[in-house]
Amino acid sequence: MLLAAGQGKRMRPLTDTCPKPLLRAGSKMLIEYHLEKLAQAGFTNVIINHAYLGNMIEAALQDGNRYGLQIYYSPEQRILETAGGIANALPLLTDSSQNQPFVVINADIFCDMDFSALQAVLQQIQSNPIQTLAHLILVNNPPHHPQGDFFLNTRIGTLVESADPDCRKLTFSGVGVYHPALFATVPPDQAVKLAPLLRQAISAGKISGSHFSGKWLDIGTPERLQQLDIMLKHLK
Repeated sequence: MLLAAGQGKRMRPLTDTCPKPLLRAGSKMLIEYHLEKLAQAGFTNVIINHAYLGNMIEAALQDGNRYGLQIYYSPEQRILETAGGIANALPLLTDSSQNQPFVVINADIFCDMDFSALQAVLQQIQSNPIQTLAHLILVNNPPHHPQGDFFLNTRIGTLVESADPDCRKLTFSGVGVYHPALFATVPPDQAVKLAPLLRQAISAGKISGSHFSGKWLDIGTPERLQQLDIMLKHLK
């Protein structure tokens, strides 16, 4: 699932007439980098949620055939926040027994991660959902978020509530693998944030994680979009 429902308020005026996932950097729209990498990693079905200017997202990406994917859309009449949006899309994301985990990626990030590494995580969570409800990819804290988000015990690959000698406090990349059970308490059609659900599961010892040290950018401002554009042109 690609999360694409936000209004992109910090990106104004660029997002006054264009949803943030369709803004361009290098030669492509932001969301296209994810679509191409997911196809290369062996994924075939992608769900995209949208609310703000969602018709433009559907018109631009259509059924996903040109990316080698099948795209399904999960429209929201109002923005449901991250957990609410994922819960709303569960009929498209998992199987009828609610046991199939799935990958979720923020559409407004850029990273050079090989998404094929997530296939093994999907299998691991499906085989033991009682032990692990989610796996988060964490990155080094960027200058605009120096305090980080979660403590990762690097020795055992588990997120923990507080630091110990094996811990690093890192930033959530916006890439995660989730079991549907994490969203079992989310009311239908309600705006619910993801962080409280994650923290509750962390306190129960049910969130694993790993550190990604490659290129990663949170494209939250016009300045960072320009930074990405320069970086991508330099890589050519």
